[in-house]
Amino acid sequence: MVKRATARRRPRKAKPGTKGLGPAECQLSQLTGGVAEAAEEVRKANGCVVGSYKEPLGGRPLLLAILPIDAVEPTPFQRDLSDAHHKRLADVINKTGRFLDPIIAVLAPKGGFWTPNGRHRLEAMRRLGARSISALVVADPEVAWQILALNTEKAHNLKERSLEVIRIHRGLVDEDATRPESRFAFYLDEAALITLGVCYERAKRFGGGAYHPILRRLETFADEPLSTAIKHHEKRASMVLDLEDRVAAVVKKLKERGLVSPYLRSFVVARINPLRWIQGEPPPLEDVLKTMRERANKFNVDRIRPQDLAGAGGAPDEEV
Repeated sequence: MVKRATARRRPRKAKPGTKGLGPAECQLSQLTGGVAEAAEEVRKANGCVVGSYKEPLGGRPLLLAILPIDAVEPTPFQRDLSDAHHKRLADVINKTGRFLDPIIAVLAPKGGFWTPNGRHRLEAMRRLGARSISALVVADPEVAWQILALNTEKAHNLKERSLEVIRIHRGLVDEDATRPESRFAFYLDEAALITLGVCYERAKRFGGGAYHPILRRLETFADEPLSTAIKHHEKRASMVLDLEDRVAAVVKKLKERGLVSPYLRSFVVARINPLRWIQGEPPPLEDVLKTMRERANKFNVDRIRPQDLAGAGGAPDEEV
């Protein structure tokens, strides 16, 4: 049984000046433990540590370092590089003549450094021929998985978010598949994105926006091991893609009748979605998808009038 996702709660606004460290408390007198090991790795990479401090909210030690640009790579689970975005960043950096926004770096498993949030800045600097790049080096390797929370330099669309999440999930499986999926809810953002990510892996032109509200309502992170949970997501993804084929067939028939709208897919999905009429606890996702598949097979396009589409909304078709 798939439980309904619980609503997210935002923390209340704290009283000014009541949390974290004061400026003087952020001074770091000596490097010990993991941060000392990170400093040694910086030196081994022919970089240099130019400063160290405790970050002002949680008091965790950080290094400010200059790293050889060839020693840094993006984490392998990130979204694909945007050619236009990194070129635009390079133009801005070149015009100002300054690189003022350090990337975050963590130690990579096989040497060197990973950045979970600086892929476009890194590529922009490489485009400009830079020899080195400034970085905030974090000793905690867990930061590498917190990519969705940290990556704020370019807004994600649904496809990018979903592909990033499924890559993170597969990386976590490779690292240790016995851990429960629910432990990584913060890293993965939404359980629905895992299933959508599998869909996008299999079908690049998949229009996930029409199905996202349904999956988001019905999917939650499982307490099962990651290796088991991913199989469930892959099964649901197969059901969603099968449904999408049937929805696409209906959309094609509507277009043949001369009905045109950027929301045709969402219109059809809304018409066959049983959740609109269900009061109380909804059925499991698998049952909902089966019902939608049956309704798509029986969809009568001859009963749809142009005025029916006038109020259609939701996610526009995403065939990109």
